[in-house]
This record gives sequence, structure tokens and C-alpha cells, in this order.
Amino acid sequence: MDGSKPSISRRSVTVAAALVGLVSLAIGAHAALNKRSLDAAKAIATEQNSDVATKTSRVALVIGNGHYPDAAAPLAQPINDARGLTSALRGKGFDVDVVEDATKDDMARAIGRLKSKIKPDSVVMLFFGGYGVQVGRQSYMIPVDAAIWKEADVRRDGVSIEAVLDAMKEQGAKVKLVVVDASRRNPYERRFRSYSHGLAPISAPENALILTSATPGKVADDSKGQYSVLMSELLNNLAAQAGLETAFNKTRVTISRASEGEQVPSVSSSLLEDVSLGG
Repeated sequence: MDGSKPSISRRSVTVAAALVGLVSLAIGAHAALNKRSLDAAKAIATEQNSDVATKTSRVALVIGNGHYPDAAAPLAQPINDARGLTSALRGKGFDVDVVEDATKDDMARAIGRLKSKIKPDSVVMLFFGGYGVQVGRQSYMIPVDAAIWKEADVRRDGVSIEAVLDAMKEQGAKVKLVVVDASRRNPYERRFRSYSHGLAPISAPENALILTSATPGKVADDSKGQYSVLMSELLNNLAAQAGLETAFNKTRVTISRASEGEQVPSVSSSLLEDVSLGG
């Protein structure tokens, strides 16, 4: 027998090399495809996380109180205002908790929920529509179940706007926004005062913006529209994509001019820069 090893033709070597090259190319292409897919997945996840972060960093508590047992007739506009503003804010990416005809317990629970959502980068808004009373240089939101016969009852049954602002600050909110449409003649103050004083001046803490429906110490009459004068104008200005301080000031000027100075909303700002809500 011939003990020599069988020879391998050059053609076989060439074919084998080509096959190895094709396999290598296929593996490389597959790896590149996997990398691109992984990169794309990471990009999508990052974008989704960014969207979630943006949404969760905007939170609002919207309260509309209209049915007060002590009032001669229900207030229609506060609830309409609450619903209109809720829709507008949700369109701007806000996580909105809306409460209608809130008792004091309802309001306390809602404020607790708001506090739990606030993060250091949060833009936080409080809206209250209904009756408000000032006592001791503070302005109180009045729940529908308040039993007010003397000034001390306001402190007991009302909810201080300043206290909610303090809670926002303590939770580390980046921007604090307050809109209050409660400067109405109410059925409570006449029991211990000769006339309604409206709201007290609400001082803006650091990086805060506050809009109220009337000058401190003044009251404003309701219109006959679906929304209050304040909310109707504010919704128009929010829809115009203006910065918030710009929108609040335009609201104040427009209402003041239209009423020939009979109703002059108040704007208090300590913003470091105007806040844009985008779309």
C-alpha cells in the first residue's frame, strides 16, 4: 500500500476558504444587525423614559367647589372652570387630580396625594374655584361642608392656600403655580363682618407664580358665561403657547381693561425665569 497522505487540491482549499469567509461575513452581519437592534431598542427606551419623566414632573391639583349648602344658589362656574383647566393641563402633559365639591377631608386627602407626587424637578399647580375667606393675613379655601359662624371657624374648617404653598416648597417643587378664583361675596363673612374682604395678599415663595381673580381685599361678581371671567381668559392665553408669567399677566391686563378697572386680577411672581408648558 502506498503510505503517502492523500493530497488536497488547490480548488478544495479555495472553496473551503470561501465558505469560511461567507460564514464570517454572515456572523459579522448578524452581530451588526443585533447591535443596531439593541441600539434602537435603547434609544426607544430612553425616549419613553424621557417622556414619562416629563409627564410625571408636571403635577396639578384642581378643585372646583360649587354646591355650598349655606349659599342661596349653587356656583356653576367653579366646576366648569375645574373641568376646563383639567383638560388644558392634561393636554400640556400634567398629571391632574381633579376634585369637585370637596369636603375638608376630600381636600386634605387630595393635598396629601399631591405632596406624594412632587419631586425636586416638578412643576406643581394648585387651582381652587369656589368661596375664599381671608383671616389673619392668610387666604383660606372653603370646603363645601364648612360650618362657619365666626372668624375662628374659618381657621378650623378652611384650608390655607399659604399652607399648600409651604407643602410644595417642603417637598422640593422646582416651580410652584397657584390660580385662585375665590374672591366672591360669600355667605359666611356677613355672619361676623359687615362686608366681604376678598382674599389677603398671597406672597409668592421662591420660584412661584400666583394668579388670583381680584385685587387683594376686593371681590368680583360672576359672569353669566360657561367659565368665570378669569378662567375664560386664562384658557385662551394658555392655548396661545405663551410662557406662564406672560399668560398670567395678559389675563390680568385683558380683564382689567374689559371691566374698566372694576375687576383687576392680581399676579405675584418670584420666578427666576418664565415657564413654558409647550404642547
